[in-house]
Amino acid sequence: MSELPVLDAEDQRVLGSLMEKQTTVPASYPLTANALRTACNQTSNREPVVDYDQGTVERIARSLKDRGLVRIVWVDTGRRTLKYHQTLDERLELEADERALLTVLLLRGEQAPGELRTRTERLHGFADRAEVEACLRRMAGRPEPLVRELERRPGQQDHRWIHLLGPLPELAAPIAAEAVDRDAVLADGADARDARVRSSYDAVATSYADELLDELNKLPFETWLLDRVIAHAAGLPVVEVGSGPGHVTAYLADHDADATGIDLSPAMVDEARRRFPDRNFQVGDLRRLGRPPTSPGWAAVLAWYSLIHLAPSELPDAVAALVRPLDPGGWLVLGLHAGAEVRHVEEFFGHEVDLDFVLHDPAYVVGVVEAAGLVDVEWYLRGPITARQETTQRLYVVGRTAS
Repeated sequence: MSELPVLDAEDQRVLGSLMEKQTTVPASYPLTANALRTACNQTSNREPVVDYDQGTVERIARSLKDRGLVRIVWVDTGRRTLKYHQTLDERLELEADERALLTVLLLRGEQAPGELRTRTERLHGFADRAEVEACLRRMAGRPEPLVRELERRPGQQDHRWIHLLGPLPELAAPIAAEAVDRDAVLADGADARDARVRSSYDAVATSYADELLDELNKLPFETWLLDRVIAHAAGLPVVEVGSGPGHVTAYLADHDADATGIDLSPAMVDEARRRFPDRNFQVGDLRRLGRPPTSPGWAAVLAWYSLIHLAPSELPDAVAALVRPLDPGGWLVLGLHAGAEVRHVEEFFGHEVDLDFVLHDPAYVVGVVEAAGLVDVEWYLRGPITARQETTQRLYVVGRTAS
């Protein structure tokens, strides 16, 4: 293989766009100059968003052709049309998995393995995060490395990766160690963590309900957000995953939403059914959320403080599982604790428990939601309400599926 090409930001955008469209819309590939401009200026799955004019795109493509990275072909569809075909994957002798990762790195810059797995779904099917990491290490281990692992920076959960086909941005000095390893909650495996969460909430179910059943009366921002969900759903099926003692699901149902509550803890579900006997509550796992029995999809899925025991590396799969059964135009609404720590709790509402609360980074969570394909993403960060003895910032993220 020849020496790696050095690509500036414009080169990267054109080649990444061609590589992406070659896989996702093969019937339209190679691309006309106008289609290539549209692909480069696309507002989704691009970082940063650009606004190239036609002349700029054609100039970049000609320069890449002169370097042997783009092939210009004529296609006869009643009239001869000039089209552009990238040859970077041939030049670098890329396997399909390598090609997918390099495409996304060219289009969005440095990313963590979990983000890369989510963002390459339409390009290549990685079974899990480990497969992504294995491919990255293979690419980094070439005689001419294609990618490099970056040191974690303050506030980041995971090592991020960057491609080596262009000038590297100035990188912050490496840090000796992150203040907290949020993935430590998985030290003995996800199943063991889930068992601790289930048994802990089973133990506190009644006390938890007694304490929090009327909390929405003191939370004007949260009720405003729930009222928006109700107005959006307009009587269509809505589900709250991690519904606990049922008060949020009941609020939705009391305001004419067709609401269902699902929780991992059987005791919590029993408590919700006892206190709201005319509402629908079920035992279930948010990571295996199905579709409503009366509709092809949910109008809204609420994960209201139900992701707070998951490690950051689990969020891409969990969010994808919540998005999958949404109707076109359906909303995903997340509520989480924001911060950079894991809080271990052994006593909760007067009962002995074994719980780790993960405080997530807002930028990372928003990135996961965007990577899941949601659009019009909003996020809100509010400070702790001291009258309620809150000690964490609260993060709310709203996104919708494309209509």
